[in-house]
Amino acid sequence: MLDEEFGFDLDVCATAENAKCETYFTPDDDGLAQDWYGMCWMNPPYGSEIKQWIRKAYEESRKDGVTVVALIPARTDTQYWHDYVMRAAEVRLVRGRLRFEGADSSAPFPSAVVVWHAGSEGPPKFSTMPSAIGN
Repeated sequence: MLDEEFGFDLDVCATAENAKCETYFTPDDDGLAQDWYGMCWMNPPYGSEIKQWIRKAYEESRKDGVTVVALIPARTDTQYWHDYVMRAAEVRLVRGRLRFEGADSSAPFPSAVVVWHAGSEGPPKFSTMPSAIGN
């Protein structure tokens, strides 16, 4: 659904098994060390390193022609949320809890789709979307 809307060029944080684009960065490529371009999809690792990915998404989106769309936990209590997500163009709060492909149960946290566009600098427009976003 999101790829239909945005037409992703690059999956910045993927494996061969879960890549959403023909062109993608694997852990061996280290997407945090790469230059991002075009329309980027990001579903980062949800551990302690997520703040590095959120900061990188924001920084890369400052480049001309780069848009980053990210699926992340809606952790509004975190510093990275306030420092970077609140500077995005758009935050889409996902209704309900996502169930990732192959998982036995839904995620134990709410999720959001965050859109950073070059040239936009929050505050973001908030909206909601269904939980079936095509992960």
